[in-house]
Amino acid sequence: MSIDVTIYGAGIFGLSCAWALVRRGARVAVVDPAGVGAGSSGGIVGALAPHVPEQWNEKKAFQYESLVMAEAFWSDVAAVSGMDPGYARLGRLQPVLPGGRALADARGQGAKTLWQGRYHWTVEDAPTGWTPGTAQVIRDTLSARIHPARACTALAAALRAQGVDMEHDLPVQGHVLHATGWQGLTHLRDNKDRAAGNGVKGQAALLGFDAADQPQLFIDGLHIIPHADGTTAIGATSEREAMDTTTDDLLEALIQKAKTLVPAIVDAPVLQRWAGIRPRARSRAPLLGKWPRRPGHYIANGGFKIGFGVAPKVAEVMADLILEGRDTIPAPFRTDGLAPWGFGA
Repeated sequence: MSIDVTIYGAGIFGLSCAWALVRRGARVAVVDPAGVGAGSSGGIVGALAPHVPEQWNEKKAFQYESLVMAEAFWSDVAAVSGMDPGYARLGRLQPVLPGGRALADARGQGAKTLWQGRYHWTVEDAPTGWTPGTAQVIRDTLSARIHPARACTALAAALRAQGVDMEHDLPVQGHVLHATGWQGLTHLRDNKDRAAGNGVKGQAALLGFDAADQPQLFIDGLHIIPHADGTTAIGATSEREAMDTTTDDLLEALIQKAKTLVPAIVDAPVLQRWAGIRPRARSRAPLLGKWPRRPGHYIANGGFKIGFGVAPKVAEVMADLILEGRDTIPAPFRTDGLAPWGFGA
């Protein structure tokens, strides 16, 4: 069978793009010698949370559209794969800090317009039990959760059910999409011979605590995400110097911080410790589009902390570009500043 699109990389961008292409009738192969979700996409945190609804820009609008798309996207994946990717839109709580009420209310007004009345950002009294530890909290109803590793497994199963070859290192056929994570970013160069991005290490932990029907918490830069399987994830660190995938004392400090901030989890056992290298583009926005002067080759990379949140929209715009030649990629994400060739796939 001939292939229309060959995708290098079985992380969230590669798999999501493959899914969008297949749903439009394209014949796709996915190649990744390391396997599905072998990089940072195989993590455990999964906070699908929006930027604050103020100072609106193309990046925030793109992310908002993707978060809205996510429910249908993951529902389709679950239906075809017969597997649960761990998606649920249960919202998010974060503390109203001292002196922060006016700003929180202003952002709530912004959400009424920018989130088109579909989702809300409100200040309310903190609930008992599952709380970020202040008398009042901000609740947003747009945030959702996903279990990253399980989502990648479900996507791969859905793709295989649609006849996508993911088992063999096939010869390149058709268009080629490079979704190769942090290593791919370091091999791409701009016109000043600078790398298009780099890897940033992150560490996270999975606790044995069942809060499956509760919203996620965001406190002092820390994400606390209850999963449907009765576990709760906490993360993540951001480390620019370390480039290994071992956990260390930084994660232990993170675990203790989470247990101090949220007394409900103080006695929860640590079930898993995780570390991975996340792809961060120079602009901090995803890097999407054609590979300059390399006909038929495309790039989708640099998801960093929002990869799962923007994946449904990334998949849509890349399918538009590859299959229809229709370029709807926002200016901050474009590959125009890259040198013609770079190195590596």
